[in-house]
Amino acid sequence: MQEDIRPKEVDISGEQVIVLWDDGHRSIYPHRLLRLRCQCANCVEEMTGRQRLNPDQVAQDVKAVDQMQVGSYALQFLWSDAHYTGIYTFQFLRSICTCIPCNQARAAAAETPE
Repeated sequence: MQEDIRPKEVDISGEQVIVLWDDGHRSIYPHRLLRLRCQCANCVEEMTGRQRLNPDQVAQDVKAVDQMQVGSYALQFLWSDAHYTGIYTFQFLRSICTCIPCNQARAAAAETPE
């Protein structure tokens, strides 16, 4: 992914978080998926990368209730469970895009020996 790709529009109003990127790509993320992928120090052990967040403690209906851009590199969400410390870099968001072409590209990359 190019470093300079940025969101053109972010919609949190529906059943998913939808990001329209300035390169024309459209990423759709279920709210709970993004909440569970939070990389903040409360959710992920900083030294080991081990997940600290217990998925069973995150409501099935958790939603992003607000969002803002952080500098020129990330988005931050306020979640309905009052969590707000996670910063989702644009690169990270593109890497977890749930669209079919992105899933196919990840699968193909996983099959390719290094």
